[in-house]
Amino acid sequence: MLSRPEPPASVGVWPYLWLYWSVSLNWKEIDLVLAELALPGAQIQRVYQSAYDVLHLELYGKIPGTDQLGRRFLLVALSPGACRIHETARPPVKPPKPLRFAEFCKSRIVNGRIEDASQLGDDRVVRIVIRRGEQRYFFWARLWSNAANVIITGEDGIILDAMRRLPRRGEITGGYFMPGVPDGTPDAAPHNSGRSAEYAVRELPGAGTFNERLDAWYAEHAGALSLESLREDARKWYGARIGRLTRSLEKLREKEADYAAAEKYREYGDIIMANLGNIRAGDAWLEAENFYGSGLIRIALDAGKKPASVAEEYYARYRKGKTGREELAREIREEDDETARLRQALESLLAETNPLVLHQRLKKRAAGNGAVAGGAETGAQAGKKKRPGLTFRRREWLIMVGRDAAENDTLLRRHVRGQDLWLHAREYAGSYVFIRGKSGKSVPLDILLDAGNLALFYSKGRNNAAGDLFYTRVKFLRRVKDGPRGLVIPTQEKNLRITLDQARLRELETCRVDRNG
Repeated sequence: MLSRPEPPASVGVWPYLWLYWSVSLNWKEIDLVLAELALPGAQIQRVYQSAYDVLHLELYGKIPGTDQLGRRFLLVALSPGACRIHETARPPVKPPKPLRFAEFCKSRIVNGRIEDASQLGDDRVVRIVIRRGEQRYFFWARLWSNAANVIITGEDGIILDAMRRLPRRGEITGGYFMPGVPDGTPDAAPHNSGRSAEYAVRELPGAGTFNERLDAWYAEHAGALSLESLREDARKWYGARIGRLTRSLEKLREKEADYAAAEKYREYGDIIMANLGNIRAGDAWLEAENFYGSGLIRIALDAGKKPASVAEEYYARYRKGKTGREELAREIREEDDETARLRQALESLLAETNPLVLHQRLKKRAAGNGAVAGGAETGAQAGKKKRPGLTFRRREWLIMVGRDAAENDTLLRRHVRGQDLWLHAREYAGSYVFIRGKSGKSVPLDILLDAGNLALFYSKGRNNAAGDLFYTRVKFLRRVKDGPRGLVIPTQEKNLRITLDQARLRELETCRVDRNG
């Protein structure tokens, strides 16, 4: 087993994360790996990406410690908790179809020759300088467990591509990446952050060079570590959603218990109506036989109202409770079904043994709230089938239309987010229309007019050919407590005047995503 040093006090992470952090290479081990490899002079003959976080460079050149030429494989892994670079004796497994970054590497660095390979001080950032013809490329491997990446730049530091495209870090094509180079020149001396005393080269079982012992140890353990970190990601993602649904269900069931008491209001109304002749004007209470139970019952009256009116009020409270109970039962069924679906999807993901497949399925989760168990269809596909109402896609913008109170309510509760835009006709009953928001982008005027036309067309103001609309962000809508299904009160709303444009509506019909409505 790979021995683990005590974590430095500055790490401050919980034990699970320490487990993964501790089996990534530290900077002293990276220096030893590079010294043993003697990469300068080797030619890159092929590049393989056997998993989303693992890259193999097939090299040809002098075998270290001998005078012979031969082929060897350099492995670069970004696996959380198992970030590393070393030579491997195990040829890569080819994926079902070539992955993007490997294809890019083939177009730029294959047939190139390595001029230099070094680490930037103790930063666990490896820089490999590659010359192909007249072009010089920089292959950067940042081996940080929480932010690992492989980036290829030109000599000017402009990013040509990255294994993991990270827009927030600027690590996308066209970005700039030149770490540890304060004066902007690639050959400047890398800085050293002065943490040398915290780490040591760890003892590994077996014989041979440090690279050989690393290769043997990771061959046994790293796949499981990478897979487990992906499974932990799945647990966190699904666990958060299942937790929210569980809390929501608890509140709904508490409310259901309150509504269950509504039956007594019907009984009060019946007992009042059966005793109209016994109630005198100004009575505040009726004490009568409880023919739904046993003994006497005392029922509150309103001294200022006729007994029949009081009975009608009790009947109204009963009807409201009964309707609310039916709505709650429907919501509870839907949330129970959603919870079961998420649990089933999580079980399916945790049963997956291929890290690449698991990663690809996790990437699709956000689009449709997770993958369907067994992998028969993605969550995105299921989400499209389940989304109620009408859906239109105009260029990159998605517009959703609820055609009745039930669809409005379901869209509002399950298919929209706080930054989405909500539109509704003023003074007319009708559809809720939502525009799916985009981070950092405002809704263009023509998309707003599209949605506005749909909101007016699917309202009772359609025949007037023109009308005013509310519009605001979903996060500024407030649900009406105990109000009708889907009823909301908008805040921070703005007004939009719409004149129905038949040509625009015909064009929108060609943009319908659904064809079952």
